[in-house]
Amino acid sequence: MIVEVKYKMENATSPMNNHYGEQLQGNLKAVVYIMAIFFLVISIPSFAQKQYTHMNDKQIVIYQLLPRLFGNKSTANIPYGTIEQNGSGKFNDITTKALDGIKELHANYVWYTGVIAHASLTDYSAYGIKVDHASVVKGRAGSPYAIRDYYDVDPDLAVDVKNRMKEFEALVKRTHDSNLKVLIDFVPNHVARSYHSYAKPEGITDFGAKDDVTRAFSPENDFYYIPGQALVVPVGTQKAPLSVHQDAPFQENPAKATGNNVFSAKPKYDDWYETIKLNYGIDYQNGEKQYFDPIPPVWLKMRDILTFWANKGVDGFRCDMAEMVPIAFWNWIIPQLKKVNPDLIFIGEAYNPKVYRQYLDEGKFDYLYDKVGLYDGLKKLIRNEPNADVKEIGAVWKKESAGFGNRMLRFLENHDEERIASAGFAGKAELALPAMVVSATLGGGPVMLYFGQEVGEPGKGQEGFGGDDNRTTIFDYWGVPNHQKWMNGGLFDGRKLNAAQQNLRAYYKQLLKVTSTSDAVINGGIYEVPATGNMNNRMYAFIRYSGKQRLLVVANFDRSQTLTANIEIPDQILKVKSSVPVTELMTDKKLNIPPGTSIPVTLAPVSAQVIEF
Repeated sequence: MIVEVKYKMENATSPMNNHYGEQLQGNLKAVVYIMAIFFLVISIPSFAQKQYTHMNDKQIVIYQLLPRLFGNKSTANIPYGTIEQNGSGKFNDITTKALDGIKELHANYVWYTGVIAHASLTDYSAYGIKVDHASVVKGRAGSPYAIRDYYDVDPDLAVDVKNRMKEFEALVKRTHDSNLKVLIDFVPNHVARSYHSYAKPEGITDFGAKDDVTRAFSPENDFYYIPGQALVVPVGTQKAPLSVHQDAPFQENPAKATGNNVFSAKPKYDDWYETIKLNYGIDYQNGEKQYFDPIPPVWLKMRDILTFWANKGVDGFRCDMAEMVPIAFWNWIIPQLKKVNPDLIFIGEAYNPKVYRQYLDEGKFDYLYDKVGLYDGLKKLIRNEPNADVKEIGAVWKKESAGFGNRMLRFLENHDEERIASAGFAGKAELALPAMVVSATLGGGPVMLYFGQEVGEPGKGQEGFGGDDNRTTIFDYWGVPNHQKWMNGGLFDGRKLNAAQQNLRAYYKQLLKVTSTSDAVINGGIYEVPATGNMNNRMYAFIRYSGKQRLLVVANFDRSQTLTANIEIPDQILKVKSSVPVTELMTDKKLNIPPGTSIPVTLAPVSAQVIEF
């Protein structure tokens, strides 16, 4: 990302009042000129250095966590349990010691998921917050992506509910004091059925407050409507044990369109029935005709919301379902927020490779998810599926994200995906280590960990709404067992981890230590090593190289066969000067390889090496 900086001296040459005279005018011009030069001398180097360090000198490493789960010490884990039964983590649980533990993994950003107030079944009516209806809340704690109030934080996360925003602001300060940056979710496509802002600043109008509900679509409306029809909540929501809270039907008349573009009064159980689709000026039921001039009301409301959080010290936004919002909106909003803070980053959750380039260039995103390409291909290799092939890795950087690989966010876990160690994914966290090495080295863009990934969290158990789905629930109050062993009652020292879990965490620490500051990874080119020796379609090697460093990355996904090869180094890479001894960086072991044009490699099944040469 290139940030253009412009300095203006407004009115520096404007005509002066005759009362002051020409001499005073000249003196004032001189003073303004000197001050401007002084400002430029002082400010430009420090700003430029900040940008260089931020974007070029260090790989972005994101650690994603849900505060509700991260700090929860309770081990009760009662399915559909209340906050009193199962507990909830708080902002205050994310202590400086906890942040130090995150920094040990060489993370420099923390993505706090589920910060903004969302619909739930926990009663905060004593604090002036209306209780949500069980028919349109998923789970007891509720989905973090069904936002109830964009100007408030989730009361579950506060020790003192009345001072919940101050507790969040203290967390932001604590995070910054730990030299970490803060990401939160921006959910632009939809809001909770119960949306109402109790905390909005003076002068802010709620979504839908001025809508003409007799019109299915209007450019001036915030929502889409089904006039003359009341919402019919899917039958599947009437399931015990939460059905006991449904003492009266949920009332919505006329019905509003559902978040996943369902323009019907009868969404299905598999739809995002708990959410309402926001209107960005597209008439979906009439050929997706666009009404972007004048600026739609939702755009203006979202600008106010993002500015509000940026002014709270948030350093970036992970933008939920970015492709469900018109690209024209992103083109309009992101530059405006960069004026508030040029260092803000915007990460788009995107799943259509055909429009990646458009969302980066026209949409102005800094980074996009690399889910459909790299993640999906690596998952097949980790699971040892019959159709798994390392060719999919090459296809990602040579075709799918060619020319913008450094703007793709790579990961193996997040709140949407199955846990690696779950029975439904790999069953064992160590089976993903070659894939993690590839994820961290294939490009210079961000790499992400999901809390508990580094200690092999299995995502086991039927927590509530999500069921036993190989994931850590985002809908329920729950304790996360392996993570709790590292947390150790708030000491965050990992002393309850077993040897295998400690070794796994140490592997992640070493890998991200190597990659996060590697010039070859961050700024270098890439060369795919042709299959050689006994390399098969479960074995992959590539070289990352820059003017300062050369790395050979070798990954063996094969479950049984050792990789044995003599890897030839091309002349153009050999010309890159290197005075370092040949070293395997994951173990810091010197390989004692004599100077030459090849590197012999012997690599055990399900392992990887990063060799500096």
